[in-house]
Amino acid sequence: MSILIKNGRIVTATDDYVADIYIENETVAQIGKNLNVSADEVIDATGKLVFPGGIDPHVHLEMPFMGSFSSDNYETGTLAAMHGGTTTVIDFVIQSRGESLRKALDEWHGRAKNNCYGDYAFHIAVTDFNENTKAEIKEMVENEGITSFKTFMAYKNSLMIDDKQMVGLMEEVKKYDGIVTTHATNGEVIDYLVAKNLKAGNTSPLYHYLSQPEITESEATGRFVDMAHQTGVNSYVVHMTSADAVDKVRMTARRNQKVFAETCVQYLVLDASVYEKGIESAKWVMSPPIREKKDQTALWTAVNQGVIQTVATDHCPFMWDEKLRGKDDFSKIPNGAPGIEHRLDLMYSEGVAKHKITLNKFVDLTSTSSAKIFGMFPQKGTIAVGSDADIVIFDTEKKHTISAQTHHHHCDYSAYEGHELTGKCETVIIRGKVSIQNDKVLINKGYGKYIKRNKAPRIV
Repeated sequence: MSILIKNGRIVTATDDYVADIYIENETVAQIGKNLNVSADEVIDATGKLVFPGGIDPHVHLEMPFMGSFSSDNYETGTLAAMHGGTTTVIDFVIQSRGESLRKALDEWHGRAKNNCYGDYAFHIAVTDFNENTKAEIKEMVENEGITSFKTFMAYKNSLMIDDKQMVGLMEEVKKYDGIVTTHATNGEVIDYLVAKNLKAGNTSPLYHYLSQPEITESEATGRFVDMAHQTGVNSYVVHMTSADAVDKVRMTARRNQKVFAETCVQYLVLDASVYEKGIESAKWVMSPPIREKKDQTALWTAVNQGVIQTVATDHCPFMWDEKLRGKDDFSKIPNGAPGIEHRLDLMYSEGVAKHKITLNKFVDLTSTSSAKIFGMFPQKGTIAVGSDADIVIFDTEKKHTISAQTHHHHCDYSAYEGHELTGKCETVIIRGKVSIQNDKVLINKGYGKYIKRNKAPRIV
């Protein structure tokens, strides 16, 4: 199978030029002006942007959590991602306490295999670091292509590890040039505030937000980066939301420490007013919560300064009836919201079109940096000869409105209902096959494959 994309404006993290792209089988074979080649399919991209397929480094598909499962499985979740130009996702295998990493990985492979439209990789969330777990790290990195290990500093009764376990994991992961990532919020303080609010009769979703003040994130972020500095491990903070937490990462440069950081699109485009809608606010119950407008400003600044390198979604949807389990107790609302489909469109419309970021920065945030940090570059994350032909053709003029009536998430509400956007993914190509064209699906479930990743670099 071969495809010739003609006259597109090709944008990568570093380049911006008009040329043709010739794709043969699964990879980019040639790039140049007026290519004189014969192809099975010719796509005229005149006046359109052509950029690398998106990589979402933080999703939760079919994830067991709070007595349920996130409502998008690998079939529906990767298809929704594909509609939005995201061709690769990195999901989280979650170790059960008392069980091995191998058992968890086998479970997640069982869910994903032959069910994905797009490509996928795994992080492993370590919830029980002990001598047996320690012995598995080398195998995960060197044999399974899993080079990143997530930790939780919250969710004490299910996911959280303590600082002793954290340091032990960091020292072991460092031996194999892996990377330790964290959900950086102070679980002990949050649990105290949740209990205090419930005792006072404060049960609405607003108190989910008020039980996780900014200090719970900034303190944990500071503690994490200090432990990473002590051990010398590659480190990455997921879903950053607050100005003070960002400053904890920013200040590590003073001691020549490199900490990678991620935010999510919801924290860039929504603010804490979403928690003023009564029970409807359950739609936006996630951890950390959405914060204030001043935090939005701080996040956009950090993005442009390179303090934050990636924008993810933390996609973890639940159906509305499941959210309503917490109508009388906010602590029972499953944490998470849908968003995997809308990341690129939102980042273009809210970022590029409103002159908050450049096109090159847009590509870097949504694809290239994730590929570099998590060991997939240059196979993915760029448009170059020899790279996987994961490509988006994007119409910058197309106006559309986000709605649960039209999205492809397996979720009966939208976190962005009614948001009017400018710019839309028109054609999506995954490893040399047109997968989405004008909202039509042209590939079959199972085309997506598992990506084994390389070791993490020290500097991106």
